[in-house]
Amino acid sequence: MNIYLDHAATSPVHTEVASKMLDVLTGTYGNPSSIHSFGRDARRIVDEARNTVAAALGANFQDIVFTGSGTESDNMAIFGAARSQKPGHIITTAIEHHAVLHACKALHKDGFDVTYLPVNEQGIVSLEEVEKALREDTVLVTIMYGNNEVGSIQPIREIGQLLKDHPALFHVDAVQAFGILPIDVNELNVDLLSVSGHKINGPKGIGALYVRQGTLLEPMLHGGEQERKRRAGTENTAAIAGMAEAVAIAEKTREARAAQYTEFKKTFTETLAASGADFQVNSDLEQSLPHVLNLFFPGTDVEAFLVNLDMAGIAASSGSACTAGAIEPSHVLTAMFGAESEKLRSSIRFSFGLNNTQEQIQQAAVQTADIAKRLK
Repeated sequence: MNIYLDHAATSPVHTEVASKMLDVLTGTYGNPSSIHSFGRDARRIVDEARNTVAAALGANFQDIVFTGSGTESDNMAIFGAARSQKPGHIITTAIEHHAVLHACKALHKDGFDVTYLPVNEQGIVSLEEVEKALREDTVLVTIMYGNNEVGSIQPIREIGQLLKDHPALFHVDAVQAFGILPIDVNELNVDLLSVSGHKINGPKGIGALYVRQGTLLEPMLHGGEQERKRRAGTENTAAIAGMAEAVAIAEKTREARAAQYTEFKKTFTETLAASGADFQVNSDLEQSLPHVLNLFFPGTDVEAFLVNLDMAGIAASSGSACTAGAIEPSHVLTAMFGAESEKLRSSIRFSFGLNNTQEQIQQAAVQTADIAKRLK
């Protein structure tokens, strides 16, 4: 039995995406900046892909910048927006991805003041806390849409509305939510929004950043005039085409997949309960991403649990950083439950996606219950 339940970390490449990329890799090798026919063919592919990503976000063609990853998209938004202004105040949350947290930490060294907002035990930031933290010199608010570890969904629309009459730019890391939740940048009132290819069954090494027209953004890379001078470097045409194909498939199947993943959550938790496992869900099931399920198993050790799951052929994760083979306490769970909580040492993230079946979920839940009872 081999069951992959770590789609929040990365997802398998869809066969149609791989086929599209192979066609481009072997048949369209021109530089999109070249004026000859080979270059024009590549440019057409990049332009079509930009239209596809823009349409999925309710954005305009010229607002999409292709990047090398979700991390680069986050960094480009945060550093680009902050450094286009005088050092001021930045607001973020304590549960952001490290691509955001480490960028904010670096800007703090450059003279920016950073406020890290707390979250409740469901991993959700309070709109009132955001409003209270706003200052006259706040230049950027950066808050993720859906958390990658526990799946909590933030009140992005309400925060966008709050910021409508404030000069601060609003950036959203939507890497984990893109392709799962409907996203319209105008309805959300965001200025910058980051997405990635490999979370939606596209290739690794490709991402995109939405930049609202008129938003000042200092480029991170200096060189050619690609991406309207916002991101120098020859475009990765095959990866861009692959991401666009993944986006098109994700948008077509989004509602059906969300419903399926919600059913997977129900099956997994109900099977665990029926098997007599002691567990708790580390988020509000109603206000979390349908494909992310983070569970606390009292009395167990996360490393031993993951090893046992792997031996049983089940791929899951702690959802936290792994450094030199040692699993460090999750900063997300720490923010939610405190540094002394047992949940930091005994929680596992299961995340669903392409090729998972109801039968797989049930089998994985039975195995997980057996391991939980054995390790307790």
